[in-house]
Amino acid sequence: MDYKDYYKIMGVEKTATQDEIKRAYRKLARKYHPDVSKEDDAELHFKEVGEAYEVLKDPEKRSAYDQLGANWKAGQDFNPPPDWDAGFEFSGGGFTGGDASAYSDFFESLFGRGFGGAQQGYQNRSYRARGEDHHAKVMIDLEDAYQGATRSIILQSPKIDSSGHVANKQRTLNVKIPKGVKQGQRIRLSGQGSAGIGDASAGDLYMEIAFKPHNIYKVDGHDVYLDLPLTPWEAALGAKIKVPTPNGQVDLTIAANTISGKKLRLKGRGIPAKIPGDFYVVIQITLPPADTEKAKELYRQMEHELAYNPRSKLGV
Repeated sequence: MDYKDYYKIMGVEKTATQDEIKRAYRKLARKYHPDVSKEDDAELHFKEVGEAYEVLKDPEKRSAYDQLGANWKAGQDFNPPPDWDAGFEFSGGGFTGGDASAYSDFFESLFGRGFGGAQQGYQNRSYRARGEDHHAKVMIDLEDAYQGATRSIILQSPKIDSSGHVANKQRTLNVKIPKGVKQGQRIRLSGQGSAGIGDASAGDLYMEIAFKPHNIYKVDGHDVYLDLPLTPWEAALGAKIKVPTPNGQVDLTIAANTISGKKLRLKGRGIPAKIPGDFYVVIQITLPPADTEKAKELYRQMEHELAYNPRSKLGV
């Protein structure tokens, strides 16, 4: 999938104001409109300009797009970084023109899930109207899901400043993370969305939970996985070892002749829940380096004394 430089497509600088972007769109839309344009590939250019404007005219989409960074160039192979939109607070309501399927794969990969979430309340121009709901993805530690915690969460909300530029306004919330929360679960904070009109109530803030990348654990639903390195003698002879879990160390018995890739299940030691997840230990047999003459001699001795051919089933 190719990266799209929406600023280049619109012919504006990244510092352009929202009014400058609007004027550029009107000019290009007239130039490439298929009904009147004599330009080559007018329809293609018209669609590209429409897609670029869909992003850059919206402070929320534009701010999120900008945080992808300046290291990408148009046409480069692109995949969105994991949780690229975490920490941004978006209002509800989804797209302001068309849907993701009407645009490129690049657009859909970034905004194709109804960016900012679906509208939960309603808002109109009458005197009294409930405030708009907001949505944000927040990153927490895996250990918080085991124990529960209260965390200070910093959210950035894109706004248009007095000069017409998009700026991010920050706010900090103290949020209670419930024990047993899982990836993708939403936490509702009542009254933390947009203010209501008149004496109507404020909207709510819906926070989607995602786990920060962990240096040793992987998560799948309520299950947690750990790659466990073993020495060849521990795997061959069996051993009793200590294994870390997000809830503390446990003693684990390794059976003799355990093979690499074998999964050992610790039932109920995954993320807590009504039906708790499991904790899986995945065996990874590691080899000591042959970096000394003595180590090399030990390997030569094994080669001569052990009748072992790991490729015997391959017929070679």
